[in-house]
Amino acid sequence: MQLDVFSSRPLLGNPLAVIIDAEGLDTPTMQAIARWTNLSETTFLLPPSSSAADYRVRIFTPKQELPFAGHPSVGSAYVAIEAGLVSAAKTSLIQECAAGLLPVRVAGEGASRTIHVQAPAARLHPLDTAMINALAGALGVELGAQQASLVDNGPQWILADLGDALTVRALMPDLSAIARLCEELSAVGVSVFGRSHEAGIAMAMRAFCPADGIAEDPVTGSANAAIAAFLLDSGGLATFGNPYRVSQGREVGRDGYVDVAVNAFDSTITVGGSCALSLIGQLTL
Repeated sequence: MQLDVFSSRPLLGNPLAVIIDAEGLDTPTMQAIARWTNLSETTFLLPPSSSAADYRVRIFTPKQELPFAGHPSVGSAYVAIEAGLVSAAKTSLIQECAAGLLPVRVAGEGASRTIHVQAPAARLHPLDTAMINALAGALGVELGAQQASLVDNGPQWILADLGDALTVRALMPDLSAIARLCEELSAVGVSVFGRSHEAGIAMAMRAFCPADGIAEDPVTGSANAAIAAFLLDSGGLATFGNPYRVSQGREVGRDGYVDVAVNAFDSTITVGGSCALSLIGQLTL
């Protein structure tokens, strides 16, 4: 199946290809399929190896396998339900992936169904002055030490708080410089964000992943979870509220929306939203 994640309407959000019956495919074949679909991610549904899990998923970009990614996790859970791999009556699932066992919450049903996945625990790493200067140069902005960080929640993201949504939306970064920086820090991409003043939208966000073959990712679950971890650590969460909604993808014609929540008791972070199923087919190899 192919679907659009973080959108209730087809042809928006972030497209995802999900191979439902992936048993028997080896890793090189999975990578070749992900390269062929040429989407930011392709996932493969497999029987769980843990008795605690409802299903297992492997996640690939066109160039590499990821331990966790947000929109593939949301979309894979949606497809697991649509394909009958798990009961549509269940409201709580456990996804097994390379990052471990992750809780998934299902709300609503049918076209109104939303999926919310708990991101892996994040580790924050400060950037030194040279890296902050390199990031500022790649983005074409000025950055202070408190505005940037490297966050690892499965993939590694370089984050930059640009303050305001207008700055985020107008940004024209040097993608070659971003690719070099990501390669140096072993990061999947650079994500920038700022406060939005639109009704119902707390944040505007963009994610650039040129080193991974994706100039700008349409809508990004793991990066949004990484931003929430950064805000929680820095005390900036109150600026956006909790939970809050993120707008991402307008600059590439996708207009997706991600709902982010931080649990007040254990600081776990969930990202979620709608999905729109757009294609059902059979892959012949």
